[in-house]
Amino acid sequence: MQNKKLSILLFFLTSIFFKLSQAQSNTDILTYISRYKDLAIAEMKRTGIPAAITLAQGIHETEAGTSELVKKSNNHFGIKCKDDWRGETVSHDDDARGECFRKYAAPEESFRDHSDFLRSRPNYASLFSLDPTNYTGWAYGLKKAGYATNPKYAQILIKLIEDYHLEDYTLIAMGQMEDRNDVAANKFADEKKEVVEASNKQIEKKEEEKKLFDISNYPTGEFKINDTRVVCIKKGTSYLTIAQQYEIPLGRLFEFNDLLSQEVAADDQLVFIQRKRKTGLHEFHTVQPGENLNSIAQTEAIRLQSLLEYNNLNADMQPAVGETLNLHSRSSSTPRLAENNSVVKNSNNNSFVNVNDTRIQQKNFITHTVMPKETVYSIAKKYNVSANDVMMWNQIQSNDVRVGQSLKIYR
Repeated sequence: MQNKKLSILLFFLTSIFFKLSQAQSNTDILTYISRYKDLAIAEMKRTGIPAAITLAQGIHETEAGTSELVKKSNNHFGIKCKDDWRGETVSHDDDARGECFRKYAAPEESFRDHSDFLRSRPNYASLFSLDPTNYTGWAYGLKKAGYATNPKYAQILIKLIEDYHLEDYTLIAMGQMEDRNDVAANKFADEKKEVVEASNKQIEKKEEEKKLFDISNYPTGEFKINDTRVVCIKKGTSYLTIAQQYEIPLGRLFEFNDLLSQEVAADDQLVFIQRKRKTGLHEFHTVQPGENLNSIAQTEAIRLQSLLEYNNLNADMQPAVGETLNLHSRSSSTPRLAENNSVVKNSNNNSFVNVNDTRIQQKNFITHTVMPKETVYSIAKKYNVSANDVMMWNQIQSNDVRVGQSLKIYR
């Protein structure tokens, strides 16, 4: 069992590290950030160009400091000679063979010229009216103004900013965040630790659920639970295959089973092929070891939302083993929760929050209005909080949010 857990953990970590190593080496990028972040911050204070944008452009244009052009010219931003350049030059193959690029004696000159270049060109003038923290607007604005020919240039910059927490350096330059060394490296170390811990918990949880759910207890093919059509599928089964077999839109299949969109089943499980009922198979359910609200909703063939409402719960809560849940009508109380899931009711909005979160106790929050293309993840990164917190604070269950939606962000 221990060897199996170790194998799963190693596979999980390997896949993550592989993704982080794509395009440029993760180590190269962190080294680049550590080496040039102070220049980016200084240039933002001098000219107003967001440090996050400057660093993202530098990482991309130089392949994190490893490109041939930057090695022979100290040109960190791929700026070509132009008619007004009187300094040294180098020849380099880019959009065409042997193009003329600016050459600098030191990286500091390149960073300064990059800032002056953007400041002095009329086509970039509109960018300086944007909020410095609006890195999305800056990225798309640079592309629209003709800074680069790559059609995905804006998306590349945004991904670098979000993956490597470059927005922190913009906030540091604005005096809104403490200047700490190696912000990106420290956060990556923390995230790797969280990944390992989360993986261990997930493995333990899956082992418990496997003991609880036995596929041999159910018939093959279509049958009914609580007068609702259902099939029992094996781990690795494609949800699209099930949807096509029973002529159900894939999105509806996920909706029927309170699932986020995914390709295949992670475990043996029940999959309902019609909407579950608002009341469960039985009047009550006693929570067993390894069960959670989702698995209970499936076992009892009840809609997850109904289960939550009947028992005064939120989706992120975990009732304690042995607690009795109502499946037909609303309970007058909230069941006792597992020890690692302490929540209380907020009388102002009838919602549940984590009592251990001092930010909520102090009611110190701001309201964020969702902009186009924003997700819970990108909003969380913007405010240096976790996506899980944003979801919990605002009673939402997925990464998708609506444009114009108001979200509470506790600071």
